[in-house]
Parts: sequence; C-alpha cells; structure tokens
Amino acid sequence: MSEKTVALITGANKGIGYEIAAGLGALGWAVGVGARDDGRREAAVEKLRAGGADAFGVPLDVTDDNSVTAAARLIEERGGRLDVLVNNAGITGGRPQEPSRVDPAIIRTVVETNVIGVVRVTNAMLPLLRRSASPRIVNMSSSVGSLARQSGVGRELTTGPIAVAYSPSKTFLNAVTIQYAREFQGTNILINAACPGFVATDLNGFRGVRTPEQGAATAIRLATLPDDGPTGGFFEDEGEVPW
Repeated sequence: MSEKTVALITGANKGIGYEIAAGLGALGWAVGVGARDDGRREAAVEKLRAGGADAFGVPLDVTDDNSVTAAARLIEERGGRLDVLVNNAGITGGRPQEPSRVDPAIIRTVVETNVIGVVRVTNAMLPLLRRSASPRIVNMSSSVGSLARQSGVGRELTTGPIAVAYSPSKTFLNAVTIQYAREFQGTNILINAACPGFVATDLNGFRGVRTPEQGAATAIRLATLPDDGPTGGFFEDEGEVPW
C-alpha cells in the first residue's frame, strides 16, 4: 500500500478543479484527475506532471454508476487507499432559470450532477477513504447555496442571478454535507463544504473576479485539515458561510 497521500478531484481537467489538483500536487500528494473528457483529462495530467506533480488520470462521469464504480476500482488497484475526495464537478444547467420559465428537466439534470453525483461518488469512494488515517471530503458549493444570503438576511442580496436549478442544487448539497457529517460523527472522516467565491470560469462565461487558483484555496485548506479540524461546516476564505 502506498504511503503517499492520495487525493481524487472530480471535474479536475480545468478551472478550480485543476487548481485544487495543482495545489495538492505541490504538497507532494498523488492527485487523481477525475474528468469525463479523455483528451482534456490527459492534457491536464500532462500539464500537472510537467509542473512536478504526481498526477494520474481517472475517467469519471459522476452521473454514471458504472463509470464511478470503475473509478473506485482504478484507485483500489493503484494502492488501495484514498485520503481525500474533492467533489468539484458541477454544472449550471443553462438558461432560463427563473422559476416561472424554467424547464423542469433542467432542474433534474443539475441536481443529478451537483447533488446525486456527489452522493454517488462519495459512497463509492468511502471504502477506500475508511482505510486512510485522516480521510477528508470537500464538497464544492457556492455562496448562492446559502439561504441566508439568497434571502438577504444580514446583508445586501448580492448572490447572483435568479437560478432555480443551480442555486438550490448548492443548497441541497450543503444539506447533504450536513447529513454525512452527522453519520460520520465519532469517526475520523471530516467533511465540509467550500465556497470558492465568484471565480472566472466557463461556468459563468469568465465573468468572475477571482482566479481559479484563488478559488481553490479554501478547498485545499479543508483537504488538509488537522484531525481536530471542523466537520459539517460551510467555509470561504474569510471564514464560515451562513447556511
């Protein structure tokens, strides 16, 4: 069994996911680049390796049971243990997302990736994570998933456009994170949600004001928490995000 810390990052071929992989790779970790697209995944792995990271590709479609099972088997064959899982893969679902205009199929598609996909991957990787001395799970959420911020409680309502598929999917993900934390109580598994901020990625047409590297910082911090670190929380660079 490998003694090197092993991480899997979903949706890691570009943007925030890639920078999370790069940041953890810079710590000397082995980083699994999870992605659906074969060409983009292998290009990301090559780029990470060129920068000195111990990176390997993991074919992974979070919406497909067989793909997720195969990904877990690949990691099992590489060393039999997973220390950190970062559930980063996500979609916005496109427009329109005003509640009165949305196609319900858009909501279903977004939830399948952003919520059910996280559950599917997490559960498949749990047997591997349980073999780690300090397993960590990070779910990439968003400030738009904060009901407090969406409703304007305690601050101006500045959490993006009306999006009845994307924003509630992140609220749902936050709730799922809490339920996992409750189930993991008394174990060594720490699970938290991370808000990267408004990052310039293709999900928002590169309109964000933060770089992907800045957006990766909180996830990297949560992936490297000490054993007495928090669990069941929602965090951004400045601290905890109100639910």
